[in-house]
Amino acid sequence: MIFVWYLMAAAVLVLFSVKCADYVDMIDKKTELSGAFIGGVILAAVTSLPEVITSISAVAIGNDDLIIGNVLGSDVFNLCIFAGLTLVSTKAFRKSVVGTSHLKTIVCTVLAYLVTGFVLFTDVDTTIPGVSINMVSIIIVILYAIACKFMTSDDSESDNEDDISLTLKQIVTRFVLCALGLVVSSVIITQITDTITVQYPIFGSSLAGAVFLGVATSIPELTSSIALVGKGNYNAMVGNVVGSNMFNYIIFSISDILAFRSDVYHSEVPEAITATGLTGSQLLVVFGLLSAFLTAASLIVKYKTSSEKSLEKNSVAVNLTIKVLGVLIIASYISYLVCSMMVAA
Repeated sequence: MIFVWYLMAAAVLVLFSVKCADYVDMIDKKTELSGAFIGGVILAAVTSLPEVITSISAVAIGNDDLIIGNVLGSDVFNLCIFAGLTLVSTKAFRKSVVGTSHLKTIVCTVLAYLVTGFVLFTDVDTTIPGVSINMVSIIIVILYAIACKFMTSDDSESDNEDDISLTLKQIVTRFVLCALGLVVSSVIITQITDTITVQYPIFGSSLAGAVFLGVATSIPELTSSIALVGKGNYNAMVGNVVGSNMFNYIIFSISDILAFRSDVYHSEVPEAITATGLTGSQLLVVFGLLSAFLTAASLIVKYKTSSEKSLEKNSVAVNLTIKVLGVLIIASYISYLVCSMMVAA
């Protein structure tokens, strides 16, 4: 029954998240904000709200391990969304307008991975004396601010056709109500996931966070990204994915401040070592970095071959390259799952 309750909570979470994304899209059409900013900051923040709430709930119930799995697991899964959508619509993706700020955001995410990985792979104490806040949390906030600056200054344009009967005030009101529903469902799904880790120790907190929390809280990114691709808005789709990944890292900073009693980057209970010799959290960093590099490579190929002349020249080879990169991103996530389940003897 615990898994039935999990699926029901996930379904409610998706419902509220999708409605929030719809209202944010309406706000986009009612304003003159940058398309990259709408997708990479506003929509990304909305669809990442479940990760924020579930991680705060994890701090409240004293299971900090869920935070690492939730954040890093969501990030790897989000890149699978990008991979899957570019796999099935490679030609349209190449022809679309995608702001270069998204590649810069991925660079910021890679740097966030590196500083987080430094903490997870070493025993170096990076906590700021007297304030009980990890220096990594400060660096992550700075990186997010830089990424937001890139997306705000992006000159890529979105479709601003206003065919909405609702007023801006009505849209904002409904958005807030859906956000409240999203908060409640996020707290519930965190409690259920914590119960799963207790009843089924085989999963472990990190793996449970990556699978049960990471995937469930990434479904809003999936559904909204599919809808955006259906409208041909690849700029907002890419922004939603990479912007959500960067925003997710802010969760570490928020959790670090709230978890004054402990260090969210280091578990009080040692994680199980997998057959690879690494913990589940360390595996997430390794495969997350790999996925980020592959996503960056896919965007670089797109940028360099999106002109009319390039679209016709060696199009088969270029399309195949993007598809192969997409397959590798998905394979990276699958490899993480397999390695995490192979506990060392």
